Amino acid sequence: MLDLACVYVDLETTGGNATRDRITEIAIIEVKDGVVIDQWSSLVNPQQPIHLPIQLLTGISNEMVSQAPCFTDLQEPLYRRLKGRLFIAHNARFDYGFLKNEFRRGGIDFQASVLCTVKLSRKLYPEHPRHNLDSLIERHAIYCSARHRAMGDAQVLWQLAQKWAAEKGADPLRLIIQKLVKTQSVPLGLTDMAFEDIPTGAGVYFFYGDNDVLLYVGKSIHLRARVMSHFSGDHRLHKDMRIAQQIKRIAWTKTSGELGALLLESQMVKKLSPIHNRQLRRESKLFSWYWAYPDSNLPPELVGAAKISVDDFGHLFGLFRSKNAADDALRQIASTHQLCLKQLGLEKRTGACFGYQIKRCRGACIGLESASSHAIRFRQALTQLRTLPWPYKGRIGIREMSSDHNPSDVHFFDHWCYLGSAQNYGDLDLLSSRTLQFDVDTYKILKRFLANPPIGTEIISCS
Repeated sequence: MLDLACVYVDLETTGGNATRDRITEIAIIEVKDGVVIDQWSSLVNPQQPIHLPIQLLTGISNEMVSQAPCFTDLQEPLYRRLKGRLFIAHNARFDYGFLKNEFRRGGIDFQASVLCTVKLSRKLYPEHPRHNLDSLIERHAIYCSARHRAMGDAQVLWQLAQKWAAEKGADPLRLIIQKLVKTQSVPLGLTDMAFEDIPTGAGVYFFYGDNDVLLYVGKSIHLRARVMSHFSGDHRLHKDMRIAQQIKRIAWTKTSGELGALLLESQMVKKLSPIHNRQLRRESKLFSWYWAYPDSNLPPELVGAAKISVDDFGHLFGLFRSKNAADDALRQIASTHQLCLKQLGLEKRTGACFGYQIKRCRGACIGLESASSHAIRFRQALTQLRTLPWPYKGRIGIREMSSDHNPSDVHFFDHWCYLGSAQNYGDLDLLSSRTLQFDVDTYKILKRFLANPPIGTEIISCS
């Protein structure tokens, strides 16, 4: 560590979210051949308020940074200081992630080899349970000129490097560092070999934190590569930074292909409600517009999940997460196609509708357009929202071929409802007692799949 060209870096920020929060102070100690060649620090105007608890922790106030340079003013000389040097920081993923995001905003792609002193301390002193900076300062009798200020903490790291080299020896220390730098994408809570057993094919992966709390469920057709991408260090998503800080265990389930992975992910997220999943969580509310054309005397009816039946899909239009979303979609169609809000049941006023007054209705509300003509135009306009009727007579099985010579799976469906998966078509009998339960995510997954099934896919009628 001491004979490398490296930089000891510490940042202070407005918060812990690398994509939302910003840097308030930077400190860099440049070392070459075991000698400090420069020390540099600067306050940074984050262009956003600093939360009061952070002001109290760091002593950096909004007034102090108001006249400081913005990061874009510093990025060119800062990049020259960091380029080509080993990036050393405590909880390095945090500092590196913030700097990468700041540089990215300024149009610079910053890449560096990274060494985390938390990981290094754990390797050197596995007998100690704590490796936060306060513990290391106390354990190694390090002097800190200003705790929670960038330069004060960076100087602590430089002092630790010298202590560790003296206690462990330069050559053993160098070997450990080389190994850590090569495996620097592995989060702190996982072992260095955490990714080795993850298969390369399709499947679903599970991230667990303390007390085996489920953090996240994801899917991919390349499991290992997708899992590792969460911990690249770029932190394009705040979610990935949070997961990297919390993860303690990885599990996975292989599938024969992408369809199986999509279905299993959707099921697991709804069943287990992982902390960091949002999009696929079970929605208790679902709405659709029901319109039994050609009975044009009745306006479309907004029906909830309890009344949505797969048998009615020829008369259902759109699947929405809220009443407002359904209402907005119908109003947009009415405006685009000059349809009458009164005929659609969206307006209760007497006389001409509001759309007619602003020339967005052809006058069905006052008899200038016949009800049948309006109904025909409405039917045509609704085509974009129409839910597809089930295109088969009954149940089907879809055999998805595996890309890695593992047994293929058969996925069973009936009227857009997923019944389960098995190894053979004959196993459908095991699923015959299952009640059909419509799920909008399954509908969307299967609709996309059937529109362009991969080569080799086999679809068999089971009715």
